Amino acid sequence: MDKVKVVKIEDRIPKLKEHRKQKANRRLIYYLSFFFLLLVVVVYFQSDLSHVKKITVSGNYFVTDDEILKKSQISTNTKYLNISEENIQKRIDSISEISSVSIEKKFFNHVVINVKEYQRVGYFKKDNTYYPMLQNGKMLEPLNKNERPVNAPVIVSWKDPEQLETMAQELQKLPEGIIHRISEITHTPESDNPSKLTLFMTDGNKVVTSISKFSERISAYPSLISEIKPDEKGTFYLGISTRFERYNREVTEEKNEEN
Repeated sequence: MDKVKVVKIEDRIPKLKEHRKQKANRRLIYYLSFFFLLLVVVVYFQSDLSHVKKITVSGNYFVTDDEILKKSQISTNTKYLNISEENIQKRIDSISEISSVSIEKKFFNHVVINVKEYQRVGYFKKDNTYYPMLQNGKMLEPLNKNERPVNAPVIVSWKDPEQLETMAQELQKLPEGIIHRISEITHTPESDNPSKLTLFMTDGNKVVTSISKFSERISAYPSLISEIKPDEKGTFYLGISTRFERYNREVTEEKNEEN
């Protein structure tokens, strides 16, 4: 019969003590790590390390960086982790010229504000004052006395304000190359054509058309002027039919156009 090995209690005591010691050490390390982490968090939030370090604004042309930053209500004194992208977007969206905004939070404490502006499709002239008109038909505050309209036509003598929004929507469909060719747009309604327009082009020609299908018809302008001599100037009539009339009233060309 095998003998049963008996371990005396005196032999087990050192091992039990060592086990308890290791367990106590692990517990101590855990508590020390926790308090160290807590200390780091407290120091971080109490120091400049928790503040926004850099703010970048992109996508804006007419709206200044300062105006966007003022609306965002963030600065290098703002706590980085306290930033709410949704609240910043709502505040910046309140700027009339901003159509959309997105916020990015990057390393290290870098905030990027990306905006997209409504296109300025024209400048409404009234009493020698110019009011920028956005693609949604909304008018902005007038330009300063020392400012002049750029990259968009001047709209004058508009008889029906309700049609301005429709006109703005037509203008925003045009490529920049066409927009830059238009110097001035005048509303010249007639009894049989209340939406008649007269355009003065930057090359010295004139265009008579209407609000209906405006973007479609004026888009043909580059090809139309390529068919006349460079020194010829006159009026293009763009409607159901298209014709060019020299300023001496001689009709030189006519061709049909589908509705």
